Amino acid sequence: EELRSDCSQRMDWTRDACCSPHRLPERMGSATSLSSAVINTRLQELVRLFKERTEKVKEKLIDSDVTSDDESPVPAPAAAPLPAPGGEQEGDKPSRDDHYCEMLCCTFKRQPWLDRLKSYKFPSSIDPLTNLMYVLWLFFVVMAWNWNCWLIPVRWAFPYQTAANIHCWLLVDYLCDLIYLLDILIFQTRLQFVQGGDIITDKKAMKENYLRSQRFKMDVLCLLPLDFFYFKVGVNPLLRFPRCLKYMAFFEFNNRLEAILTKAYIYRVIRTTAYLLYSLHVNSCLYYWASAYEGLGSTTWVYDGEGNSYIRCYYWAVKTLITIGGLPDPKTLFEIVFQLLNYFTGVFAFSVMIGQMRDVVGAATAGQTYYRSCMDSTIKYMNFYKIPRAVQNRVKTWYEYTWHSQGMLDESELLVQLPDKMRLDIAIDVNYNIVSKVALFQGCDRQMIFDMLKRLRSVVYLPNDYVCKKGEIGREMYIIQAGQVQVLGGPDGKSVLVTLKAGSVFGEISLLAAGGGNRRTANVVAHGFANLFILEKKDLNEILVHYPESQKLLRKKAKKMLKSNNKPKEEKGGPGDPLIIPPRAETPKLFKAALAATGRMGGKGPLGRLRWRLKELRALQQAQVSTAACLAALDIQCVHPCCRLRSALHVSPTPPKSPVHQRSPVASRKAQTRLGEEISSESSDHSVTIRVIPTAKEDEEILAAEISEKDEKKEEK
Repeated sequence: EELRSDCSQRMDWTRDACCSPHRLPERMGSATSLSSAVINTRLQELVRLFKERTEKVKEKLIDSDVTSDDESPVPAPAAAPLPAPGGEQEGDKPSRDDHYCEMLCCTFKRQPWLDRLKSYKFPSSIDPLTNLMYVLWLFFVVMAWNWNCWLIPVRWAFPYQTAANIHCWLLVDYLCDLIYLLDILIFQTRLQFVQGGDIITDKKAMKENYLRSQRFKMDVLCLLPLDFFYFKVGVNPLLRFPRCLKYMAFFEFNNRLEAILTKAYIYRVIRTTAYLLYSLHVNSCLYYWASAYEGLGSTTWVYDGEGNSYIRCYYWAVKTLITIGGLPDPKTLFEIVFQLLNYFTGVFAFSVMIGQMRDVVGAATAGQTYYRSCMDSTIKYMNFYKIPRAVQNRVKTWYEYTWHSQGMLDESELLVQLPDKMRLDIAIDVNYNIVSKVALFQGCDRQMIFDMLKRLRSVVYLPNDYVCKKGEIGREMYIIQAGQVQVLGGPDGKSVLVTLKAGSVFGEISLLAAGGGNRRTANVVAHGFANLFILEKKDLNEILVHYPESQKLLRKKAKKMLKSNNKPKEEKGGPGDPLIIPPRAETPKLFKAALAATGRMGGKGPLGRLRWRLKELRALQQAQVSTAACLAALDIQCVHPCCRLRSALHVSPTPPKSPVHQRSPVASRKAQTRLGEEISSESSDHSVTIRVIPTAKEDEEILAAEISEKDEKKEEK
C-alpha cells in the first residue's frame, strides 16, 4: 500500500511538472543543456572527420608514393574440395590398409609389412650422396669386407678352422660373396653420376659408366672363383684373399657416413684406432705362423703353445710394434730377420698412427683453439691498456657465452665460403618465419625479404646491457632469436613496461622514419643473455633501390604506424583539444569565499543579491534533474510540444527534490497556441519572460529569456 501511494504521488507530481505552465522554465533549461551536449559532441565528431579527410588529401598531394588505401590484395579464398562421387568423404571411407590381429582377449592393429614389401618397387636410380638407403647398404658391404679382412688371416695362421666347423665358415663366406654380387648387379649399376654438369639418371648410361670405371674392375677381381681349387688343395683360406680387394666400398662408406654425422671426428678417432688394432692383429697372426714354422716351444723366442694362442700372440705383437722391450732375443736367422722387419714396421706404423690421430684431434678442436687464441689476444690487449676489471669480466663473459651458445664467435665467417644461393637457403630456414610476421614487411616483395635475410647480423647482449636508449637515433631493427628484453619507461625510466620474448621484433619503424621520427622512445635492456638479429638502415636502403614498389608500400606503412602510435595521446583529451562549446569555468575560490562571508553578514549589498540569484539557479537545476528522472523512471508521455525531448533523457531515476523558488512563472495566454507558433511564459511579478521561438526547421527552436529593466533597477537600489 505504501509503494502504491508513493507511485501515485509521483505520477501526480510528474503530470503537474509536464503540463503545468508553472514548470515551463525548468523544462526549457533541461532541453537547453541536453541540446548543448548533443551539439557539442556532434560538432567535435564532424571536426575530427574533416581533419582526417584533410590530412589524407594533403598526404596524397605531398607524397606521390601514396596511391590508394589498400595495402596489398587480399588472396581469394581457397575453393572447397568437391565431394567424392557417391556422397562419401575421403575421411569417411574405411581404410583398406588397416589390419588387426587378435591375441588373448585384445585386438591389436598391425602393419601390413608383408604387403608393403611385395608392393615395394626398387628405385631406377640412386643418388649416392644423399640416399640413406644406399649408405645402409654400404654398411652391409663393409661388414662383409671386414669379415674377410679380419678372419682370413686368423683361419690361415691359427688352427681354428677344423673339419667339424668347416660348414659354418663356408656358410658365412658365401653369404658375404652374395652381398658382393648383389652390390655389383643391383646397386652399382643404378648410381647416378654427373657428366658435363648434368645429373645422368638413364639406366643404360649408368650401367655403361659403372662398367668403364675402376670400381668395376676391382669388384670383378675380388670375386674371382678361386674356391674351385678347394677340390684339389682343400679348404685353404688364402684362396679367399682377393675378397679383401673391395676396399673402395670401405672408403666410400667412410665419406658418406661422415657427411651425415653431426660429430664426425668421433668416428674418425674410432677408425684410426681400428687401423692400429688391425695392424696388431695381422702381426699376431704372422708371429703364430713363424712360431709354427720354427716349431712351437723349440726356442725361447717362439710361442710355447701354452694358454690362449691368439691372446698371447697379440700381446707379443703389441710389445714388438710399440717397441716396449723386454722380449726374448731371437736365436736363428729366420727369427732375427722376422724381428727386424717387425721393428721397422712397428716404428713406421706407430708414427703414422700417432700423426693421423693428431690430425683428427686437431681438426675436432680447431674451433676451440681459435676461440682460445682470440680470447687470449683480447685479454692481453685489455691488460696492456689497463682496462678496468669489471669491463674485462664482461668481455670474458661475452666470449664464453657466445662460444657455448652458438659454437662460434662469428657466424658470417662460416657462411662466407658458401655461394649466395646456399646462404639464402640457410637464412630462410633460420629467420624467414620471424621476419615474415613483422607488420611492416607484410605485403612486400618476397624476393626483397630474401635479400634482407642475408643482411641480418647476429649479436649477443649480456644481462642488463642496453640494446637501445631513449632519445638516440635509431638506425637498426632488432629480432629476438633467443632470450628476453625489457622495455623501460615511467618517470624514473626504470619501470618495466613490457617484456619481449623470442620471436618479437622492435625498432622496425626507425628504418623508414624521417624528420626526427627515428629517435628511440624508450630504453630497451636485455633481461638475461639475449641473442638478437640486427638489420641496419643502410642495408635496407641499398635493398629498396631495386624494389621501388616495396619502397612505396613501406613508406606508407611507416607513416600509418607512426600515426597510430600517436593517436591514443590525442584521444585522451589533451590541453590542445578544441571545444566547439567550451564548458563553464569553475567559480574561483576567492569569489566563493567572498560569497560565504556575505551570507554570514546578512546578505546585503551587490554580493548578497548575486548570492541569492546563484542559489535560485541551483535550485532550478535540481528541479530539472528531478523532473527528468521521474519521466524516465515512470515512462509518462506528454503531448505538449515542449516535452518532445523527454525520450532523449537518459538519467538514472532518483527521487525528486522539492524545488524552492521565490518566483513561480505563470504561463501567458500566448502559450496556448498551435504547433509552430511562438510560446511564451512570464513570472507572476512580470520580471522574467521565457520565449520559445520556432525556426524554419521543424526540429529546431530558439529559447530566449528576458528580465525587465524595472527589476534590475530595484535590485541596484
